Amino acid sequence: MRLILGFLSGLTFGIGLVVSGMSNPAKVLNFLDVFGAWDPSLAFVMGGATLTAFVGYRLAWRQPEPVLTDSFDMPDTRKIDRPLLTGAALFGIGWGIGGFCPGPAWTSLPLLSPAILVFLPMMLVGLWLGAQLKSMPVVRGA
Repeated sequence: MRLILGFLSGLTFGIGLVVSGMSNPAKVLNFLDVFGAWDPSLAFVMGGATLTAFVGYRLAWRQPEPVLTDSFDMPDTRKIDRPLLTGAALFGIGWGIGGFCPGPAWTSLPLLSPAILVFLPMMLVGLWLGAQLKSMPVVRGA
């Protein structure tokens, strides 16, 4: 059941990305081009997503436990640290250069455009490299 609901959630998200035009990297790049051909429509999509998530979390947190698992999977820290800021910056740089973030990248895969055929494998390599870096022991100076 969890797999089916996960599939349906992902499908709904993907359809929403395509319908809103957010799977088109030109739309994303135009949003980021504040001093050029700026397109504010992504802000409305993000605002709608934020509102939906806000209401959804409030409803979910009223439940004593999740429906499909034993406990809520919440972050164990609220600390804003160097790894968080570095990861966010790298994510933003990749988004700005490619015009894709992970969700829209996957919804664009059926188009088989050269951009997506380069972006997706490099995104997967980046995810793998990030996991490798994160698992490396931290060496502190003496």
